[in-house]
Amino acid sequence: MPLQLYLRVTDTISEWAGKLFSWLILPLVAALFYEVVARYAFNAPTVWAWDMSYMLYGALFMLGAAYTLRLEGHVRVDVFYRLLRPRWRAVIDLLLYLIFFFPAMIVLLKYGMDYAWYAWSIQERAAVSPWRPPIYPLKTVIPVAAFLLLLQGVAQWVRSLTIALRRG
Repeated sequence: MPLQLYLRVTDTISEWAGKLFSWLILPLVAALFYEVVARYAFNAPTVWAWDMSYMLYGALFMLGAAYTLRLEGHVRVDVFYRLLRPRWRAVIDLLLYLIFFFPAMIVLLKYGMDYAWYAWSIQERAAVSPWRPPIYPLKTVIPVAAFLLLLQGVAQWVRSLTIALRRG
């Protein structure tokens, strides 16, 4: 697959996933709103709202990470980085992706798959909740997010490589 096609396809996947999963904010807000009204207006707290809120937020946070990477929205310590020329920024990005990002994503993907597989095999449920909701779908988000991040990370690395190799 030519590099430009890979970049376009990967960017489209990241943007599609980010925009799709951003809608998780609506059921998250609805669950929290329902809990607040039930608890304070009717003195009838729910057993499910806390579990739903951390599951939805966790999924939203993780599944939106590749989209955020695509938009270069992750936090950077850029006290000196922003003062550098684009070519030197690209060189630094290349090295940091190789040293930190790719190894971390590969480990997260590998162990996340094992973690999710085990959760599915035992039909794992939340042990700390009286509601005991299934937790295995949430654990599946870990390897999916790692895979999406890895795809987008390769695209960002290729972009940095292109900038670093530019003449002039």
